[in-house]
Amino acid sequence: MDNIVFGKTVSYVVSNELVKASSLLPSNKNRSLLVHSLVKAYGLLETQRTCTDAAGGTKCRLQILRPIPAEVKDLVAYHDREFVEHILISQKASLPLPKHETDSEYGLEEDCPAFAGLPEYIRLVAGASLTAARSLREGGANVSISWDGGRHHAQKSRASGFCYVADCVLAILLLKRAIPSHLGTPQPKPRVMYLDLDLHFSDGVSQAFSLASSGSGIPQVLTFSIHHTAPGFFPISELSGLPDPSDPAFDPFTLSLPLERGASNATFARIWPIVQNVKDAFQPDYVVVQCGADGLAGDPYATWNWSLGGEGGLGWYIEQIFRWKCKILLLGGGGYNSPNVARAWTYLTSIALGRPLSLEADIPDHGAFPLYAPSFTLDVPAGHVRDKNTEDYLQRVSDVFAQVVEAIQQRREGSL
Repeated sequence: MDNIVFGKTVSYVVSNELVKASSLLPSNKNRSLLVHSLVKAYGLLETQRTCTDAAGGTKCRLQILRPIPAEVKDLVAYHDREFVEHILISQKASLPLPKHETDSEYGLEEDCPAFAGLPEYIRLVAGASLTAARSLREGGANVSISWDGGRHHAQKSRASGFCYVADCVLAILLLKRAIPSHLGTPQPKPRVMYLDLDLHFSDGVSQAFSLASSGSGIPQVLTFSIHHTAPGFFPISELSGLPDPSDPAFDPFTLSLPLERGASNATFARIWPIVQNVKDAFQPDYVVVQCGADGLAGDPYATWNWSLGGEGGLGWYIEQIFRWKCKILLLGGGGYNSPNVARAWTYLTSIALGRPLSLEADIPDHGAFPLYAPSFTLDVPAGHVRDKNTEDYLQRVSDVFAQVVEAIQQRREGSL
């Protein structure tokens, strides 16, 4: 063991306090417990085991990090102070929670109700994603995982869409900061690509950075959301449609690729070259991937028909991303069939560690075992929904993004 030279370090952020707080989230009760329990049941959290990167044969090691709870100063790096103080101070109550007059002003209603433990949830979830980002920026990790993060709908001054804190934005803001040089020479500012694979548009993240690309140079952050959108489908946003390069307000660094119902592995494989070309044009130092699992077959939203395995599947996407020469932050997100979310994120964890599990692997015997009926295996296969993404539409998407990539390249050349 002493002679092993580790080529890759993977950080995994978890603690009992984080799991307990995240499991209280009204939209995803006990999902955090299921996810981390399954990851552990497969032996993926054994820090004494070494793994081999299939691409290069390099050894990697796992480090388990406890989240450092976010303080007010961490949260106001993006959020309005009034919102932070309300959600951390006014919500400190035991059940039953009193209704505050300003709750609706801050989005604490309907899909984001106040709940006991909300302040601790905010601090720990934001802290988990910030801890994961710090491990990439300062701690020598190549890959970092925060499955309790990925809350991509939270706004600057209000909760939205089951999301109470903008941990994605906070992590990106941390990653884009230049690391101070000990020699006094200025360091280049890192570029961060945010890729969102959730069924729903990443309105909170896209809006946060949509104005940052004004000017002639290349901004530090590019957001790219692949999602479903339709009249009445949450969230409603002017940024969620297919880009129009002929529009004077066109922003090649706030990108949106809407897919129709039934999106399958074939559709995702078809659009992968777009993702690759955008990344190649932007040349990021960090890639933040929001791995929402509500587009997988079997989710209650029943909109897409995406699979976990196979070419074009969610696991295949993550495998392709790991071929990029970037530091990678994996975040959670949506997903309302909790056993399937646990399957997906466990499988992605195994890929990150360089020892992917077989999708035919039996679910290990552990406390949540009965919830994985009837298959009791790891796979999340496709259903029988028709893919409505026609070749004509996908070709139009490809044509549009060819112009997008050209615009990014022109901005890069103009900044040199």
